[in-house]
Amino acid sequence: MNGHSRFFISIRTKLILFCSIVIFVPIITMFVNSYSSSQQLLERKYTDLMMDVLIQSNIRIEEFLEEVKKISLLSSYGLNSYVTAASQEHYPIQNFLLDSSKENENQATLLLMNYIMMKDRSFSIYVYNLNGGSDLYINSNTPIDYRYHPGEEKWFKEFLDSDAITIDLSPRIDRQVRKTDQWAIYNLRKIFDMQNGDLLGVMVVSIDISFIHELNTRMQESIREAFTVVDERGAVLYNTSYEKIGKPFEGLFQFNEIKGEQGMSRQVVESGGVNYISVRAPFELHNWSSYLYIPVDELAVEGDILKRNLITIVVVLVIFALISSYYLSNVIMRPIKTLMRNMALVEQGKFDNLPSVRSNDEIGLLAARFEQMSKELKLLVDRIYEEQEGKTEAEIRALQAQINPHFLYNTLNSVKWIASMQRADKIVEMTESLIALLRYATRTEIRMVSIQEELEYIRNYITIQKVRYFNRIQVDYQLDESLLECHILKLTIQPLVENAIFHGIADQENGGRIEIALFAFEDGDIAISVSDNGRGMDEQTNAMIQEQLDGMQTNGAQTMGGIGIRNVNSRLKRVFGAQYGITFSSSPGKGTTFTLKIPGAANKQGVEPI
Repeated sequence: MNGHSRFFISIRTKLILFCSIVIFVPIITMFVNSYSSSQQLLERKYTDLMMDVLIQSNIRIEEFLEEVKKISLLSSYGLNSYVTAASQEHYPIQNFLLDSSKENENQATLLLMNYIMMKDRSFSIYVYNLNGGSDLYINSNTPIDYRYHPGEEKWFKEFLDSDAITIDLSPRIDRQVRKTDQWAIYNLRKIFDMQNGDLLGVMVVSIDISFIHELNTRMQESIREAFTVVDERGAVLYNTSYEKIGKPFEGLFQFNEIKGEQGMSRQVVESGGVNYISVRAPFELHNWSSYLYIPVDELAVEGDILKRNLITIVVVLVIFALISSYYLSNVIMRPIKTLMRNMALVEQGKFDNLPSVRSNDEIGLLAARFEQMSKELKLLVDRIYEEQEGKTEAEIRALQAQINPHFLYNTLNSVKWIASMQRADKIVEMTESLIALLRYATRTEIRMVSIQEELEYIRNYITIQKVRYFNRIQVDYQLDESLLECHILKLTIQPLVENAIFHGIADQENGGRIEIALFAFEDGDIAISVSDNGRGMDEQTNAMIQEQLDGMQTNGAQTMGGIGIRNVNSRLKRVFGAQYGITFSSSPGKGTTFTLKIPGAANKQGVEPI
């Protein structure tokens, strides 16, 4: 490598070593220590805080529900559930279910309204009479829908059939009120006759789900929106977004649970491309769980410490990068400038004695390759100069060679002129046809011609053959003129006509007749047939010709100028496809017909298929 093979150190290696030692080692150490410690501290602090918030919220919710249960118990049976029948008049709900008079209704309504007012009107009470009397509806906020009765509801029937005295139902739309989107938790209690134990009715305490929101008013707004209660089936029992209530929690939030000790869990999860800190706490008295999750990006102000550390690292990195780039530019650009000067010398045509580039990296290797390239370029320039001189001489010889066909045409024109002067009309006609044949056959730049041009060539060819056979050849044309502008391979019809003359009618004393037909098949393909009334062919000859067309023999039919029937058939199949080519039919004494098949519309403009 011209002195550059002592040892090789790549630029990439130099940069990696330098940046690792000077920049990345201290930055990685600082970043890992500060980020990991700060992040872990913040996450632990916030998960503990969120867990405390969840536990306190669960306690408040269950306390509220237990108080409502006590209210339903007190309103139904009083402070002592073992009172005697003599004190029956002190229980308005019992009295109302036994006798739905106006007086009993007013006393029951007053009692229940007092309880509702004690809880800031956060629930409603519906008493359904199973003793044949009227129902009682106490709601201080929303109009009652008196047309609705839960008697046909599944949950109502199951409660009546069960042995339970009181149960809590998951949130559902309160259909007893006219407001269609009021979600409520139901507390159901059976009311029995204290005298004989008969079931008198069912008290339904409809607790507006918004009571959970009211209990959590001390939470931040973002935390209240994230607070979610899930029932034992995994369905959302409460969320500030009511449209999520009743839907599967896992499907809505896509949090993968990792349960910890005592049914609690804390983790960092991802949902929708956002990382969240998620905590879970179970209820004590209900088979429910509450969740709280906040985005990691919304950590407390303590995260600014980490941000300031990162900013400091970036500043230090920029300073080191500036210093490093200045140093590396001097180290790298020095050999590059030398290499650029060498390139300028080569542009001026100076290929030898280029200044050497001293560098043991990719630049030095590139300079060595450039020096080798400049030497090869000099040899190439010299070779091109010699080839250019040879090309000029070859062009002169080619121009001279063009004289030969022009000389032949001029000579034939002279023969035609002399024959015309001597009034030898047959010689003039034959000479004109021969000139047309030569011009058509020597147009090597054109491969596809129109059928009209190919037939014009056939007419000139037949003119010459008629003179040769003393006008014993009669030719008829049956042409569909709409197909004359379609294109065909050059010199494909002439071998068929030649075969009809030489092998069909040439030996007949009275000559013969040839018919050339042009027509279209039903599928749009084009056919050109050449028929003669000659002696025809026997079965053995037919088999031999078919083998030639199939390419199974090497000795084809007689040819003219090297173009035979077998050659035409192979050309057609190669250009247009295997379904095209030549077919024939012949019988002894009945003549022979060769049919040439080519595509129609696909070849209308003369575009040769590939």
